[in-house]
Amino acid sequence: MRKAIFFDIDGTLIDAKKGLLMPTKKVRDALDKLKKAGHYVFIATGRPYGFMEKRFFDIGFDGFIMANGTLIFLDGKVFFRDDLNNADAKKICEYAESEKIEYMLQGYPDIYIPLRFEKCTEFIKKVGVDMNRIVREFNFDEVTFQKMEFITSRTDFEEVDKVYKKIIATPGFTGRSDPFHFKSLEISSDKISKASGMLKLLNHFGIDVKNSYAFGDGLNDIEMLKTAGTGITLENGVDKAKSAAKFIVPSVHDDGVAIGIEKYIL
Repeated sequence: MRKAIFFDIDGTLIDAKKGLLMPTKKVRDALDKLKKAGHYVFIATGRPYGFMEKRFFDIGFDGFIMANGTLIFLDGKVFFRDDLNNADAKKICEYAESEKIEYMLQGYPDIYIPLRFEKCTEFIKKVGVDMNRIVREFNFDEVTFQKMEFITSRTDFEEVDKVYKKIIATPGFTGRSDPFHFKSLEISSDKISKASGMLKLLNHFGIDVKNSYAFGDGLNDIEMLKTAGTGITLENGVDKAKSAAKFIVPSVHDDGVAIGIEKYIL
């Protein structure tokens, strides 16, 4: 019986902040075993298309859920996308900027960052994204994007959290704050998640949800971990992700994904 397995990238397959830029050999071998056994393997990441380096496409995944489910790639082309409403998004961005918080618009295929935003530029360079994918001068009303990310250089994080909570409360939007990347906030449609993307692919390939598995470690993995037939998180995952999962495996640096594949799937 064919199964479908979904993998988050950062903190699950790799840890770029600590120098692990590719899945370990044991993890890559386990992924190969899944494919040879006839199962489907998919990426499910918060990264937008512009943050997806070629090395991820070269591994041989069957499809890609990106930008927290707002963009799905199959066979090298767009299978699904959910563009945000520009007018509503613009109001949020204007409010954020009035609070000295910068934004980037994460679309397909480009990412849009106003030239005046220094912190966003620093963030992009730090995570190693190709600057050729970044559009610095644009008309907000004429671009399309699936997700927004807000980044601040402010240090009064209590006040920043108040701003973020107000943004998240905007009707039609949802988001999650990330304390690790300059205290950033991801915002997308409240109707879309990694879980909704997973269900779209399961339906497309005719696979029952009970035969699905999800590996993740972060807040944006929680819906997917709960929805999958079997949710698996890593020891380095956040507590809320661990609570949402059925099983916990060793950390990303200890071949946790490979151990989970061998123990619970193969």
